[in-house]
Amino acid sequence: MRDYRHLTSEEIQVLENNSCWAEDWQRVKVAEEFSPYNFHRVIFYGDIRLGVFEKQVEVSKGFVKHSGINDATLRNVTVGDNCLIEKVGNFINNYTIGDDCYISNISTMETTEGASFGEGHLISVLNEMGDGNVVLFHDLNSQLAAFMVKYFKDKQLKDSIMRLINEEIRFTQPDRGTIGNGVKIINSKEITNTVIKEDCEINGAARLCDCTILSSKDDSVYIGTGVICENSIISNGCSITNSVKMQDCFVGEACQITNGFTAEASVFFANSFMANGEACAAFCGPFSASHHKSSLLIGGEFSFYNAGSNTNFSNHAYKMGPMHYGVLERGTKTASGAYVLMPAKIGAFSVCFGKLMNHPDMRCLPFAYLLAYGETMYIVPGRNITTVGLYRDIKKWPKRDKRAASSRKSIINFDWLSPFTVGEIVEGKKILENLRQAGGNNVSSYNFQEYIINASSLKKGIKYYDIALRIYMGAVLKRAVKGNWLGKSVGEIGLGQWNDLSGLLLPASEEQRLLEDIKNGSVESIHEVLSRFDEINDHYREYQWTWTYQLILDYYGLEEIDEAAIQRIREDYVKARRAWIAEIRKDAEKEFAMGDVDQDVFDDFISKLDHEIDYEE
Repeated sequence: MRDYRHLTSEEIQVLENNSCWAEDWQRVKVAEEFSPYNFHRVIFYGDIRLGVFEKQVEVSKGFVKHSGINDATLRNVTVGDNCLIEKVGNFINNYTIGDDCYISNISTMETTEGASFGEGHLISVLNEMGDGNVVLFHDLNSQLAAFMVKYFKDKQLKDSIMRLINEEIRFTQPDRGTIGNGVKIINSKEITNTVIKEDCEINGAARLCDCTILSSKDDSVYIGTGVICENSIISNGCSITNSVKMQDCFVGEACQITNGFTAEASVFFANSFMANGEACAAFCGPFSASHHKSSLLIGGEFSFYNAGSNTNFSNHAYKMGPMHYGVLERGTKTASGAYVLMPAKIGAFSVCFGKLMNHPDMRCLPFAYLLAYGETMYIVPGRNITTVGLYRDIKKWPKRDKRAASSRKSIINFDWLSPFTVGEIVEGKKILENLRQAGGNNVSSYNFQEYIINASSLKKGIKYYDIALRIYMGAVLKRAVKGNWLGKSVGEIGLGQWNDLSGLLLPASEEQRLLEDIKNGSVESIHEVLSRFDEINDHYREYQWTWTYQLILDYYGLEEIDEAAIQRIREDYVKARRAWIAEIRKDAEKEFAMGDVDQDVFDDFISKLDHEIDYEE
């Protein structure tokens, strides 16, 4: 705690000569080195604490003013060192302001009784009329939010997690609103019951009420003109601009929300981009994007996903150009658990990954296209494995992670082939082989649920799934050989089903173990829960090897992986990779022939494909 002293009579005289007034000068205390000369037309009520004001403050590029307080009314306020506060139209009440802040041309900033700062609110996502299933608080990440959504129907678990979060909030929540060091707040109207961390800039906001803004020096937050934000939490590196309206929301690291977007009872995580449209009860996991005025994200769970306009939920048929946003949809889920089919530009297509049209068996045909001709629906299994779009997605997503290293709360695993996806590929291949065996080789098409798979598509689907399997097994085995894992015993954790917990790929057994540990009280804080997610992610390669080791034995019919098996798997890996690149090249040439791609873009893409041979060793 800093030591403060009373003002001297001479200092009070200087202040009064500068048209300053205090309800009680004895309740105005200052730092030892305080100087009163940079205060003009200031009114003090209640308990006031003032630091030193000896430096210049840059108010615009190349334009500096001396720190101080001018034209303001303060009540129960602490101001740190070298701040400039001026043109406060109404008052600042019950606030603690850090060092080196610039606050100008605002109306009201205050903390009122019962302030929550946006923490502890229970909202309902996926089902806007349902029971609450996500608790908003400062350390929420996509894994914990997904875990809550998945299991909050379990009352014992819900009560346990809510207790842990409420304990964290109670230990960390300030008794009044705080402004961190280096904050800039200008041309804004109302800031009520809001905690603003370091180096945040707020310029032209209309209303911030019961919010926490988690800014930092290396990952700052910007809030711009016309923004209204209530009962929400905004994480490091975010930009909220251009008349966004947000209520009961959580915005994760490095998200951008702009251009009149409105959101209610929704969560957005890690690098999501939202503009023009609307979200209600939406779970937007990492790299979710929506750009169009007519887009409404409601009651769905999304990640690595780009929403199109209105009924055109496009993932962009053009794929080599710079505007492609990708078709690697790891999650597009509704409240019922059904994964949604989104029509796009050419007839209708989507990556069929997960349950489609409420058919659980459909989750076993991953990386498929769904085509509509009239009322007839066709599945093209595995087709997306060999597209330009998927290849670009694999390369681009890690590069688009804009989060600072110090503020990466949500875990994102960028592996496109993992026990999670490859497990689905294995099941998809079995389904196609069973269809072929049941229908024979001399038919033109096969029926699967209410869908049709052409015989040529089925044959290619098996081929594409095999290519992916051999690429995956070869890549993991190569890593195991380099890491000298082959001579070590293989554990049990990793066997069986794997899940995607909004960016974290993990064995279902570990997810269930965490569930039981929370319920039985073995986990004593919410940070232990978050640490468990990190721990699981840290062991990803180990668990992956356990799962893949068994896959290799099953696929090749082996008892053990000896040198002969290693050589065979490596040869299959190289052949599969080259076949994969050849198919992607065909897709690129087809797109170029359509005339939609410039020559230099095409040449650059082909050059990248030519260098893929460098990754075989």
